[in-house]
Amino acid sequence: MAGTQTMVIGPIPSGFSPRSSSCDLGLCSGPPSRRPAASPSRTGLCSSFVGGWGDRRRPAVRSRKRRERNRFIVDEIAGQYEESFEDIHGQLINFFTYKAVRTVLHQLYEMNPPKYIWFYNFVTNNQVKDGARFLSSLGKEHQELAERVMVTRLHLYGKWIKKCDHAMMYQRISDENLKLMRERLMETVIWPSEDPNAENLDS
Repeated sequence: MAGTQTMVIGPIPSGFSPRSSSCDLGLCSGPPSRRPAASPSRTGLCSSFVGGWGDRRRPAVRSRKRRERNRFIVDEIAGQYEESFEDIHGQLINFFTYKAVRTVLHQLYEMNPPKYIWFYNFVTNNQVKDGARFLSSLGKEHQELAERVMVTRLHLYGKWIKKCDHAMMYQRISDENLKLMRERLMETVIWPSEDPNAENLDS
């Protein structure tokens, strides 16, 4: 009949799968052309399975990359490390308080023996473990000495800042680590016996 087109249905190919296109099933009127399959984003399809998948996926990838950028890795040792050093700051303050107490005691020993005896007894009964607590207790008993210790520890810290060599400190820590590991290695190595009797027993 004129004006009608014949649609040829060919045999179903052996490699048929649910994802096969209509041309793969032989439903095309002409020979199939090898065109690259259009992605869902190009065709504009949007459904619960296809549309918007890339849009939903990208924020998760970006957030994961942001989390990975916040991680700090030291040399080849893998893992996440704490960034806060507040505990070290507190220990430094406590140590400089202790050093200031020793300095003031030495000064009082030479210049004011009676006050030295009083302060020595106070330090014996109140150990300098927590600098803030120690100075608070000292201020209730002897405000002048408390202020003297506070000024002294600040002065000592200022002197230490000028003399502190961070590169040298890093090297000292590294050398000490190597020394300790070498000592441990020497302890674990089993050396051959130098006893001649042991050699005779082996033979």
